[in-house]
Amino acid sequence: MTQFSHLAQSIFWMLGAMISFTLMAVSGRELFSSLDTFEIMLYRSLVGIFLVLSFGKYFNTLKQIRVEKLSLHFIRNISHFGGQNFWFYAIALIPFSQLFAFEFSTPLFIVFLAPIFLGELLTKEKLFAASIGFVGIMLVARPDLNVVSWALVAAFLLPICFAATAIATKLLTRTFSLTCILFWLVIMQTVFSLICAGYDLTIKIPTKSDLPFLLVVSVTGLTAHLCMTKAFSLAPVSVVMPIDFVRLPLISVVGYLFYNEVLTWYIVLGSVLVFLGNYINIKAEERGQSYERVSGSERQYQDSA
Repeated sequence: MTQFSHLAQSIFWMLGAMISFTLMAVSGRELFSSLDTFEIMLYRSLVGIFLVLSFGKYFNTLKQIRVEKLSLHFIRNISHFGGQNFWFYAIALIPFSQLFAFEFSTPLFIVFLAPIFLGELLTKEKLFAASIGFVGIMLVARPDLNVVSWALVAAFLLPICFAATAIATKLLTRTFSLTCILFWLVIMQTVFSLICAGYDLTIKIPTKSDLPFLLVVSVTGLTAHLCMTKAFSLAPVSVVMPIDFVRLPLISVVGYLFYNEVLTWYIVLGSVLVFLGNYINIKAEERGQSYERVSGSERQYQDSA
């Protein structure tokens, strides 16, 4: 009964994450006509500073903010900054379903980065999973080698940036609190955005019609990840990840109804392959963790004997 209750709560939180990601995608596309990606990130980060400080004040966690390892914070935040700018650029120029399929490939890139930076083992099963996912990415992208589509290049680069962000975040969470990580995120990204948006000494001021979309982009960027984090704490990753893929048909329906987008067979097939690669990788990770727990218990038993 408790397991069912946790699963129901996890589905509820994932629903919140899906709604947040969908609203952020729609708002990002609406803003692109009046603001460039750097300006969107600038105003989003300014709102983020207010939100992080407010939450930190409310939960009394501001004292957890520290200045150690700023170089690692910099690597994490410049990677996230790049990924988010690629995301906002691509969201305006390619179908929603295509972009989300690229985004779902992030865990497959982590497969290659984790052994280098986290010392995790790259198994044949994980390599097989990443290969399946890569075929899926190629189906979704269907690159024309004679024509360079910068939107597709951005969509391909964004999961690499997000994978690097995830690796750096994993390293930071070993030492720092969530408040500390988020504080340096919004501070550094405000600086990055200010430099990139203001290099020509011109930064557009949002119009009244832009403000609701900016507010949605800023708030949903926070709520989406908070909802996913909560969902992962209530149910296994292998249960939550398939739920997360419901985002793809959801955003596809939004694209069809409001932007005349068509969900083609190769995007569907490619997305299925990306999902399959992710699922194989998750199950391989779970088996590896189970093996480590069993081995550790056996060693403890032998030592006590």
